[in-house]
Amino acid sequence: MVSPEPLTKPTRSGPVAAAPHGRELLANKGHVSKRKAKGQLFTAGRSLAPSPARAQKLAEALAGYALAGPAFLLILVLFILPVFAVFVIALTNWQFGATTLSFVGFANFAEVFADPGFRISLNNTIVYVLITVPGTVGLGLFIALLIESGQSLRTFYRAIHFLPFMATLAAMAIAWEALLHPTIGLLNQTLTGLGLPTANWLRDENTVLPVLAVIGIWQNLGFAMVLFLAGLKAIPQDLYDAADIDGADLWLDRLRTVTLPMLGPVMMFVVIVVALRSFEAFDTIQILTQGGPGHASEVLLYTLYRESFEYLRTGYGASVTIVFLVIVVALTLIQARLMDKRMHYQ
Repeated sequence: MVSPEPLTKPTRSGPVAAAPHGRELLANKGHVSKRKAKGQLFTAGRSLAPSPARAQKLAEALAGYALAGPAFLLILVLFILPVFAVFVIALTNWQFGATTLSFVGFANFAEVFADPGFRISLNNTIVYVLITVPGTVGLGLFIALLIESGQSLRTFYRAIHFLPFMATLAAMAIAWEALLHPTIGLLNQTLTGLGLPTANWLRDENTVLPVLAVIGIWQNLGFAMVLFLAGLKAIPQDLYDAADIDGADLWLDRLRTVTLPMLGPVMMFVVIVVALRSFEAFDTIQILTQGGPGHASEVLLYTLYRESFEYLRTGYGASVTIVFLVIVVALTLIQARLMDKRMHYQ
């Protein structure tokens, strides 16, 4: 008989002994997975953080908004919101000082275009601008050329011609009223001494608007002259030397081939600004003529003032304001577009 083998306990080298090694491997894998998770979080954090170039662009954009913010706020408060408020008033029948109003839609605008007085003031405004703008630009350029070509007393001539632009127009209007007086005015006294016919310049329907336009030219002449002088000094002398070599010896040739083309941007600016100032004519008309005689000198801005503050028709006056604003903006854009095509920039 074969005796059975004795039962023995399993040794640590068997399967049971291998269990601790497996636990160590699992623990190591856990540490590795944690390190990978931390690395992924760190990488995600780095990707979310802005790069230095991006941060610099963001800082520049914020600085730009901060610097432009006050200017935009002023434009909003002083220009955009008032225009919107005027447009809203133009849609009502509100009268200045009244506590009630009602919405009338575009009835005020229809009344404006049907009003013969508005058409007269619009026509007077256009005539005034057509006289003032060419006269101011032409004389301003002529005087600037004369001063620039001279050799002495340049500062004196600049100051003399620029003084009317700096003076108070109300005081100057009173001086013009004395000068144009029909009996004791210096102008009529001089014409009488020369044996020439005289006129009641500010009370004649045929002369009042041209006389007011001459006063407007006199007022804006110094402004145009100073700008043209600055433009003339910015023209390089090399261009004139090249024109001499090409045969442009006469002053008219030099003016046509060099001076006027190079003054294009300055001339465009002068024309637009003088046109805007001509559309805004009010002081001299209010002081000298009050729109008379017979509405012969009434312009759009004076119509706006009279309807809004004398007749207290604020809704109608607001509609005149909107029409006036649209006309001025449209003419300015058209003028700038047409002149910009002929400009020569350095």
